[in-house]
Amino acid sequence: MKFNMTEVTENVSAKKTEFYTVKASVKDVISQIQDEDVSALQSYVADKLAGGEGEKKMAVDQAFRDHLQELIASAAEHGVLTSVVALSIGAAQEGLCSPSVTFLLLTDIFDSVTIDVCDSVFKFVEEKVSVWKHPQFYVSGKNFLLRMSNDLLRRLSKAHDTVFCGRIQLFLAKFFPLDEKSGLNLMSNFNKENVTIYNKEVSEGPIHAEEKEETMEYEEGEMREGPGASHVDFQLYRKFWALQDYFRDPVQCYTKEKWKPFMKNTRSVLAAFHSMKLEPDSASSKSKGTPEKGTNVKPSVFFAKYLTSEKLFDLQLSDSSFRRYVLVQFLILFQYLSQQVKFKAATLVLTEEMQLFMKTTSDKIYDILKETPPDGAKFASDIKHILGREEHWNSWKNEGCPSFVKEKPKEDGEPKRRPRKRTLGEEMELNPNNKRIDMGSPELTRLWNQCPNNLEACRAENRSFLPSMETFFEEAIEQADPEAGIEDDYKVVNNSNYAWQALRLLARRSPHFFQTTSIAAQPSIKTIPAYLELMATKLAREMPQLNQIEGIKTEDVMDQDELLKAGEEDKEEVIKVSPEDMDLVALKLGNNWKTLAIELGFSEDEINSIQTEFVEVKEQSRHLLGAWGERQGDEASKEVFISKLMESGLNDIVESVFRKEKVQESKDD
Repeated sequence: MKFNMTEVTENVSAKKTEFYTVKASVKDVISQIQDEDVSALQSYVADKLAGGEGEKKMAVDQAFRDHLQELIASAAEHGVLTSVVALSIGAAQEGLCSPSVTFLLLTDIFDSVTIDVCDSVFKFVEEKVSVWKHPQFYVSGKNFLLRMSNDLLRRLSKAHDTVFCGRIQLFLAKFFPLDEKSGLNLMSNFNKENVTIYNKEVSEGPIHAEEKEETMEYEEGEMREGPGASHVDFQLYRKFWALQDYFRDPVQCYTKEKWKPFMKNTRSVLAAFHSMKLEPDSASSKSKGTPEKGTNVKPSVFFAKYLTSEKLFDLQLSDSSFRRYVLVQFLILFQYLSQQVKFKAATLVLTEEMQLFMKTTSDKIYDILKETPPDGAKFASDIKHILGREEHWNSWKNEGCPSFVKEKPKEDGEPKRRPRKRTLGEEMELNPNNKRIDMGSPELTRLWNQCPNNLEACRAENRSFLPSMETFFEEAIEQADPEAGIEDDYKVVNNSNYAWQALRLLARRSPHFFQTTSIAAQPSIKTIPAYLELMATKLAREMPQLNQIEGIKTEDVMDQDELLKAGEEDKEEVIKVSPEDMDLVALKLGNNWKTLAIELGFSEDEINSIQTEFVEVKEQSRHLLGAWGERQGDEASKEVFISKLMESGLNDIVESVFRKEKVQESKDD
C-alpha cells in the first residue's frame, strides 16, 4: 500500500489550521467571561466545537494558556490572573478541560511575574487548598504544586522574605497528608550548611555596644555606659557563639573531645543568664508585646539568622526573646541526644556523666525560662508540653510513619472452610499430660504412655550412665603410686579406650579439664597418658577416701600468678616525664604547639577545640601536654616524648630542657 505524501501533508496542515481556528475562538469566549461562570464556555464547546472529547479538551487547555500569556504580557493585575485560574477550575470540574491545566497556569504565572505579584497570587493558592486536596485535582496536581513551591523558595531570600517562605511551608504542610514521604525527614538529617559566622580574633577587655556622647539621648532598651552597666568579656562571647555549631550538628556531642568544651561553654552561658536578671518591665518585653489600641506601633519582626557582632552581644543578652531562642535550642538538643532515633548509629551512646549533666542542666534551663519575662512560667510550661508532643512524633517516625487512616474491617462474607485435622504433635500439645495418647500401634502406645512426662523420664536417675569420678579413676590413682611398682606400659592410662573415656568424663564432671597447664612448670606433660596421670594425682588430693592410700606422692604445680609476677619483675621500669619538665616545655613551645600536637596524634578538631577554649598560648600548650599525658597513661615515657619533640623539629627545646637535666645529674654524681 503506497501513501501519497502530498495528501498527508495537506491533511496535517488542514488539521493544524482547524486547531488554531478552534483555539482562537475558544480564547475569545474565555476573554469575554467576567464572573467566572463556565456556562457560556460549556454551551459553546457543546454546540460549536466538533471532534472528539480529547480534541475539545486539548483546544480549551491551549486556549487558557494563550489567554493567560497575553494577560501577563500586558502586565495585568493579579486579580485578573487569578480569575483565569478560577475559571479553569470550574471548567475542569465540568469536564471541559484537563485538571492539570490549572496547575500549568499557576506555574506560568509564578515563572513570569515579580515577587510582589507572586505574594498576592499565592494568597489565592492558599485559599483554594480544599480544592487542591480533592481527588480530581490531587492526583494530577501534587507534583506541580510541590515543584512550584520549591521554585518559589529558591527565588525568595531567607533574610528578606522570611514570612513568605513560612507561608509556603505552611501551605505544603496543609496540602500534603502527614504520612506523605516527600515531606518527612525520614533519615533525621541535619542542615549542616547553616554555619554561624562570628569573630574569633582575640580581643582584650570587656565588649559592649558602641559608646555614645553624653549629649546624645538613649533610646529605651539601650545599655547605658557607666558604673552600673554590665560588660561581657570576649571569652564569653566566643563560648556563646561556639555553641551554635553543636546545635547545627548534635551528633558531635557524642564524642569525648567535643563534649568537654560543650559542657564548659554551656555552664558559662547559663551562669551569665542566671546572673543577668531581666526586669518584668524591660524594654524587650514591651517592644515584643501587643501594641496598645490607638498606637501606630508595628509588630516586632523576627529574623531567622542571628546577628553575631560583638558590639551587639551585650544588648542581646538583655533581650528576653533572644534568651528564649537559645534556651529552647538547648532543650531540643538534649531531647535528641536522649531519645531513641531509628537511623541513629549504634555507637552513639550517652555515658552516665552525660545523662546526669543533661538532666541537671535541663532543670536549670526551665528555672531560667520561668524567671524570664514576660509570662515566664506559662512559656516554660508550653515548651515542656510541645517537647512532650514531639516525643510522640519521634515514636511515629521510628515505627516507619504508618498511615493515620484506619482501614475498614473486612466483612464476614467469605464461606467458612472445613477445619483441618490436627496432627499428632498438635494433639500431644493440646491434650493434658495424664491423658492416654494413641500412637496407632499397641507397642508404641505402651512405650509412649509409660511416663506422663517424657522430658522427666529422660532426666530420671536410672538413665544416667556416666560413672562417678571416684569409681572410674580409682585404678589409675592406685597405679600412680611409685611404691606399687607398676611399669608404664601396663598402666591403665596408656590404654587408648580408657584415655578417650577419661577425657570425656573429665570434660563433663571435673573443672581441672578447663584449666591450662604450664609446660614450663611441668615439662613432662607432653602426652595424654602423662596428662591423665597428673589429673589422677590431683583427684587423689581432693578425694579424702582415696587420699589415705599410702605412697602417693604429688608435686605442686607452680602457680601461674607467680610466673606472671616473675615476668613482670623482668620488665624495665618506664621513666615518665616530670611535671616540671612539662611546664618548661610548655613555656618554650610558643606557637609551635600546633606542630607538636600533630606529631602527638591530635586531630584538627581537637586542636581547634583547644584554641577556642584557651586564649593564651601558654595555657594552650599546657592543656595539650596534659591531655597527651592523660591519653598515653603509663606509656607517656620521657623517651617517647623526646622523640616526638625531635620529629617536630624542636631540637633546641630538647637540648635546653632534657640535655641540661642530664648534665646536672652527672654533676650531682
